Amino acid sequence: MPALKLNSDDEFVLNHCVKHLTRAGDPPAANDQAAAEIFRSSISEAWRFPVVSAMPAKADDPNLNRVTFVYKTRPDDVAPIAVIGTFANLHEALPLKPVSFEGLDTGYRAASFAVPKAQVHFYKYQVGGQFTLDPINPQRATQDNGQQWSRFFTDGYLQPLVLEPWEVQLLYRLIEQILPFRGAAAENFLKRYYFGLNREQRKADLPKAFRLDGSVGEVNAIDKLLAREEAHRLIDYRLCLRQIDRALRAQNPIIDPFEMPAPEYDILYERMAASKLGDGSIPGWDYSAYDNPAYFLYILRRHAVTAAFSHPKYGGNVEAAGWAYLSERFSEPQAASFFDWRPALEPPLGTSSYYS
Repeated sequence: MPALKLNSDDEFVLNHCVKHLTRAGDPPAANDQAAAEIFRSSISEAWRFPVVSAMPAKADDPNLNRVTFVYKTRPDDVAPIAVIGTFANLHEALPLKPVSFEGLDTGYRAASFAVPKAQVHFYKYQVGGQFTLDPINPQRATQDNGQQWSRFFTDGYLQPLVLEPWEVQLLYRLIEQILPFRGAAAENFLKRYYFGLNREQRKADLPKAFRLDGSVGEVNAIDKLLAREEAHRLIDYRLCLRQIDRALRAQNPIIDPFEMPAPEYDILYERMAASKLGDGSIPGWDYSAYDNPAYFLYILRRHAVTAAFSHPKYGGNVEAAGWAYLSERFSEPQAASFFDWRPALEPPLGTSSYYS
């Protein structure tokens, strides 16, 4: 698949570099991963690279993201730098060009490509003929042959990246008890909005929608948070989902945790919320592995709410269902909603002209 290269915009690249890379030290030598770790630790929000953003205004296809690769070197370093990856013909080295400011070489090399949304891709840089991982992007993926590649994903990718299948199942059940979609307000929304659509309308307007009494894509969004900006919390999930599984089995050894009724989860939530640091109050919980269940519950609640009510491009709030719930919840009879979310999205769901 040939890559669709976009016109490079030095100002666009520099805006991101100034915010996130200016405090970084000297770039590491190619394939010096120890130096790359030190280099990356000095970067503000390294997970923002490569830059996955909206297509430029008046783009022909709203189903594409603009993906901008940035490599930092020293000003006036003439070594050729290119990127290869699964977003293009895999063996095609795509050159990065120097980024200038007022006619001077900044040391940054960059290139932008149009990549379809809802995809995950792997890539490497070619620096002076030698292949290396991206020293900025912390995302890594090991292939079946043992080779390690840098990774990025575009908006709306729906498959798990870091969570295992059993963790995804358990997380769905945990979040069902946290978010407000099972109450009377949710039922009112379903009756007035979802159930009012006929089959053709649901298929046309809500192709990925989940019933609000189940999910609005929060687990998918949490998986993406843990793959990128909240990667430092993945270890909390790895440890605590195992402990939650153990604790639920201690409460009810007959039923698999994923199939347990809601009251079993309510009991566990109350115990987690009331627990003190290392107090041993939750049967089945291994406090030597993770001694603060209340803190993990705080993380989980924060992530669940973020996932349900953030912009749909982050993987949750599918088809703006969470925002639509808020719009219905915070309104008065015969009056406009206090929460007008449509200007934040492009048509057909929203009214924003930013992408047109």
